Amino acid sequence: MTAIVHESSIVHETAELGEGTKVWQFCHVMKGARIGKDCSLGQNVMVGPGVAIGNNCKVQNNVSIYEGVVCGDDVFMGPSMVFTNVINPRSAVNRKSEFKSTLVGRGVTIGANATIVCGTRLGEYAFIGAGAVVTKDVPPFALVYGNPARQHGWMSRFGQRLTFDAQGKARCSESGETYFLNADGEVNITSASPLV
Repeated sequence: MTAIVHESSIVHETAELGEGTKVWQFCHVMKGARIGKDCSLGQNVMVGPGVAIGNNCKVQNNVSIYEGVVCGDDVFMGPSMVFTNVINPRSAVNRKSEFKSTLVGRGVTIGANATIVCGTRLGEYAFIGAGAVVTKDVPPFALVYGNPARQHGWMSRFGQRLTFDAQGKARCSESGETYFLNADGEVNITSASPLV
C-alpha cells in the first residue's frame, strides 16, 4: 500500500513517505523530510526540511516539527505540540546556522500543547505530559510534566504508571512486564511483552 496524501496537502518532491502512511488535510511536508511506514499526520501538520520520523508514528492536528528533529519508531505527538530549533530566536537575526537537533526515542509520548526546546534528547518510552515545557534531556521511561518540565515518576512501555518497591522492581498493570530501577536511576525491562 502506497502513502495516501490528501489533495489539500503539499509534499515536496524530495520528501519520502513510507508505505501505508497517511497525510491528512492542509499538511506541508518540506524538502528532504523522511517519514516512515504506517504513520499518520493529522490536519495542519508541518514537517520541516530534513526531519526524520520513524515507522508507526502518530502526529495529531496542528503539530509543527521543525528542522533538526529526529523521531524513532512508535512516537505519539499530541495535538498542537511543537518542537523548536533555535535557543535564542530574533526576527532580525538569521540563526539558521545555529539550529540544534532534538532526538526523540522509540515509543515516546508527547502530550497536547507540549513544547520541546531544541537540543534535548527524549529517552525511549518517556512520557511528556500535556502542556509541559521540556528544557533538558528526559531519561527513558520517565514521566515529566509542568513548566519547566520535571520528573514525577516512571511509565511502562504500555503507558501505565510504574511504582517501584524497595528492591527496585515494578510491574506494569496492563502487560505484566517487570521493570527494574538500578542504583544509577536507570530503568530496564526484565520481562517484555509484545506491544499490540
